[in-house]
Amino acid sequence: MRFLTIIILLFSSPTYSSDAYKSIHDGIVPNSITIIGESHRRPETVKFFESLITEYLQHNKCLIIALEVASNQQTVIDKVIQGKAVVADIEISSIIDHTPFRSFISDMIEIRKHNDCLQIIAIDGWVGIDTTRDEWMSKILNERSSHTPVLALLGNLHTLKKVNWNQEMTQGSPSVAKILTSQGRNVKTYPQMWIDRACNNRNQFIAADALEALDLLNSKLISLLNAFDSEVATDSIDGIILWEC
Repeated sequence: MRFLTIIILLFSSPTYSSDAYKSIHDGIVPNSITIIGESHRRPETVKFFESLITEYLQHNKCLIIALEVASNQQTVIDKVIQGKAVVADIEISSIIDHTPFRSFISDMIEIRKHNDCLQIIAIDGWVGIDTTRDEWMSKILNERSSHTPVLALLGNLHTLKKVNWNQEMTQGSPSVAKILTSQGRNVKTYPQMWIDRACNNRNQFIAADALEALDLLNSKLISLLNAFDSEVATDSIDGIILWEC
């Protein structure tokens, strides 16, 4: 029975694109900020993000992990690292919170306990801040980023460097990626998308200059906004992680 269970787990594990690893890792360089987009509460997005980190750390490089958790929870995260609190003590928005996400945080904290070269930062805003969440997250990233590269997991809409807003409708606010790019930061963004919401067995990497990328960008992300279709995908993103069956 145990042998059968192992076989089932092996065949049910997602397959990750080697092109995605290479493209994303190549952009994780000193003074860079790489944003992996996600659709919240999707287990595969968190597992893929964790796999990127563990693969990167195998090369003995330092890394800052930035999470869409309110920055007022940083002290709690630090206490968990010190063994003075537990992951369950961290307050996370119900929109984002789910078991795989907390498991991921737990895994990263265990690595951090034995690896001072890994940092975990909470960058999101919270009720009561006097600015937008994207402006707040950009501010925290600017304050905490340094020679050590940053790898962030944020909602897909935070990854857009450029949006052609429809001025006749409500003007949208700039995303984290847009703000950081306008400040001259080296920002790479890779939203995750799905051909079908039920298709999450494997992913492939689609470069932003591929014809398919523009169609996916407009149909999966820009369509959610009061904006005109993008004409060039490379203006907004650096690539797409596409999940399929």
